[in-house]
Amino acid sequence: MSARTRPAQLHPADLHASLSDPLMDTMNFLNEIALRHPGAISFASGRPHDGFFETEQVFQYLRRYLDHLAAQGWSPGEIRTAMYQYGPTAGQIQELIADALRADEGIDVPAESIVVTVGAQEAMLLVLRALIRGPDDVLLVVSPCYVGISGAARILDIGLTTVAERADGVAVADVEAALRAEQARGRRPRALYVVPDHSNPSGRTMPAAARLELLDLAERHDIFLIEDSPYRLVSPGEQVPTLKALDTERRVVHLGSFAKTIFPGARVGFVVADQPVASPGGLLAHELAKIKSMVTVNTSPLSQAAVAGALLSAGGGLRTLNADLAAHYGTSMRLMLEQLDRRLPAARRAELGVAWNRPTGGFFLTVDVRFIAGNAALARSAQQFGVLWTPMSYFYPDGGGERGIRLSTSYLTPAQIEEGAGRLARFIESETG
Repeated sequence: MSARTRPAQLHPADLHASLSDPLMDTMNFLNEIALRHPGAISFASGRPHDGFFETEQVFQYLRRYLDHLAAQGWSPGEIRTAMYQYGPTAGQIQELIADALRADEGIDVPAESIVVTVGAQEAMLLVLRALIRGPDDVLLVVSPCYVGISGAARILDIGLTTVAERADGVAVADVEAALRAEQARGRRPRALYVVPDHSNPSGRTMPAAARLELLDLAERHDIFLIEDSPYRLVSPGEQVPTLKALDTERRVVHLGSFAKTIFPGARVGFVVADQPVASPGGLLAHELAKIKSMVTVNTSPLSQAAVAGALLSAGGGLRTLNADLAAHYGTSMRLMLEQLDRRLPAARRAELGVAWNRPTGGFFLTVDVRFIAGNAALARSAQQFGVLWTPMSYFYPDGGGERGIRLSTSYLTPAQIEEGAGRLARFIESETG
């Protein structure tokens, strides 16, 4: 190498602006904190509980699906090709997913309206890229919102308009006010992203009446609803019908994931996009498949086979298969709430200015505190008290949530929840004092 030669160097200004957004570093920061403090109890991770996974299950699921294909008349060569080759872009297990949606959720859609994706995250990217046409198109999100949707929007240079979440979820009047404000600016609201059930990060659930009002609003204002509900089948008790199950006008694009209900390592999600398109394709799903062909080509056939085998093993639906998971996660949430009540009784939390909500399912709850609960406070919590959590400020696209904490109860054992709640209470007492 000559003295004049030097390695190529990029400046952040030379890269896409989203890469300089603090949002992109949030998960890295949490991972670094966790690695730095391996003994800390983590309420930050929204991962499913490891206790329900058995390595041999993967092979059983694969064999179940291969046997299913053989019973359907597939030849050994066709089965080999299905497992080893790329496969159809839109997926090869749509029929099984459609059957599961009918059995579990009362969602009756044709298999051709389903695109199998690499997790629900890819489904978000595909839907946003298809629906948002230009700089005057707007995506509405309920704030606080899942970082995956705001991150996808920023990567795609899509403008976000936030609608503040209330104690019982999104208020339809607030959505309508946001729609009218954007229309008055000459912009075109295209869709509202919402997690109606046990949402991430807040844990709140939208009442049934509000869902019907939201569907009516979507029809009147000609917008779509992007529904993301990954926690329904792992939550105890009767669930409110999905927006898609109530959708008679095809206003809802429904995102699904098998990360919580089967296992996240498969990285299999799906999108139900049965909206008609005035083109030879005929459905929005077909348009999404075009985009997918240029992004991931297809979803891993092996991963699809594992998911399909699990569906077949469960008799076509997941509600029965997930009954023990739902009971476990419900127990974990109740235990966490009991421990918080025990460690910070009503009189004490009134003195400290601390409050939390009480979700009936899902993985998450939120705690309001008096102090700034940002990265610096999280570092102190990990180092001095051995407990991790997620700052709520991560989930506010327009800023906010600085005095909020998200807690996840999904990954921990009862003993860890009890010990972790004690550490968290001591941390809150210290910070507030």
